[in-house]
Amino acid sequence: MTPSTPRPIPARVRILAAILAVACVGLAVVGSVTFLVQRERVVDEVGQRLKMQISTLQTVAAPAEEPAATEGGATTASEAIDIREFRDVEDFLYAAVSRLVPGRNEASVAIIDGAARFKPATLSGFDISQDQELIDRVVEETAAGGMKMGTAVTDEGSLRYIAIPVRMDGDDRAGVYVRAVNLGDELEPVTAAMATYVIAALVVLAAIGVVGWFVTGRLLSPIRHMRETADAITITDLSARLDTQGNDDISDLSRTVNSMLDRIEGSVDVQRQLLDDVRHELKTPITIVRGHLELMDPGDAGDAASAREIGIAELDRLARLVEDIDLLAAAEGDSYLMGDVDLAALTARVGELVAVIPGHTWIVESEAEGIVHGDQDRLLQAWLQLADNAAKYTPSGSPIEIGSSFDADGGLVWVRDHGPGIPPAARHRIFRRFDRAQGKRTVGGSGLGLAIVDAIAKGHRGSCTVSDTPGGGATFTIHVPPTAAELPAPVRAGDVLQRETSA
Repeated sequence: MTPSTPRPIPARVRILAAILAVACVGLAVVGSVTFLVQRERVVDEVGQRLKMQISTLQTVAAPAEEPAATEGGATTASEAIDIREFRDVEDFLYAAVSRLVPGRNEASVAIIDGAARFKPATLSGFDISQDQELIDRVVEETAAGGMKMGTAVTDEGSLRYIAIPVRMDGDDRAGVYVRAVNLGDELEPVTAAMATYVIAALVVLAAIGVVGWFVTGRLLSPIRHMRETADAITITDLSARLDTQGNDDISDLSRTVNSMLDRIEGSVDVQRQLLDDVRHELKTPITIVRGHLELMDPGDAGDAASAREIGIAELDRLARLVEDIDLLAAAEGDSYLMGDVDLAALTARVGELVAVIPGHTWIVESEAEGIVHGDQDRLLQAWLQLADNAAKYTPSGSPIEIGSSFDADGGLVWVRDHGPGIPPAARHRIFRRFDRAQGKRTVGGSGLGLAIVDAIAKGHRGSCTVSDTPGGGATFTIHVPPTAAELPAPVRAGDVLQRETSA
């Protein structure tokens, strides 16, 4: 059993997820930086408060003298506090604990010889006198005689403490004054602010999600409509088009897609018409050959020879038809080698080639002096096709003029005959495949000659027109724009336009 292919995540969901991810990261970074900055500020303030205890203890020890102040207003003690006004260490620590009452979120204790000896009688903060682990730690840290500051995790929470050793001449006991601050309680306002920030960030993310869902839906609606339109297009119905209102990128894309659909529809219409015309044209020779073969008497040599001649003639006509269809397909394709074409040289070349067409007097009436942008071989092919067409439909012995001219609108090449001419009512259809002005076959040919000329003219972004010749006859004129830069923008309508490349 073939496993089912997982359904791709819709673009709307992916875009919204990317927006929310970026917003979430941004809010998290801002919140984290803010929390860390505020936390460090609180920790620094706690450190400054603890360092002030050194100055305070020195005031208690020597009230008649000013303590030595250091930078920042605190007095540091690398050695033990020097007691001069008290009997012993115990007397000093008792006075210190009595006078220095801890504030809110603070605690203090006086330690003598590794045991808690005094604690504040009024506890506005918390009690650390029973925390033997903390006592042992500070005793060990101050054994060398220096003041120590650190952080300890206890049952009360995370404590920031300072331990100040106390020594007195004549007293061998080791005293330590400890002051601690509960960092958890000090950071509670910051924590509460961060909790509020998290709630606000979640609300913001939810708002971004709701607004982003509708905004992305609105932005992607043209693409969704484009997909629905593409799904609705079939080979039998290419008429669906996109809405092109607006001036944004989506509208430009819609216009481009519509232009592409126009070209596809035109190409499909052309192919359908070509198939219909070819099917119609093939029926006649096939019917003729089959009819003569069915009626042929195999025992009659003359009848067999006549049927053979008719079959070969019809097969030759089919071969010419296939060749002309191939020429038409090439003329409507993109196999053009564009470059600068000298009209004077092109006119002289055509004059040399048409001179060998019998039955008419060929006259080169004018040679233009100018350059057009085109495929010289294709233009030569179209011009000779017009000359051949004029020779077929013009009475033998009548003159045919060819010529070229050049002006600001580009180059003009023409063939002018003096035959029966083309009625105005028939001029709109003579460039169709397998169509003729008289509506019947009066001369040989596949009926694709003028269609090839028209395709080549349109391949150069030009046109082929027909007009009356003074005195009777028809004049066919091919107009070629001067340069590629001055060519008009492509238009729809079934015309397979030439994509120009440099020669």
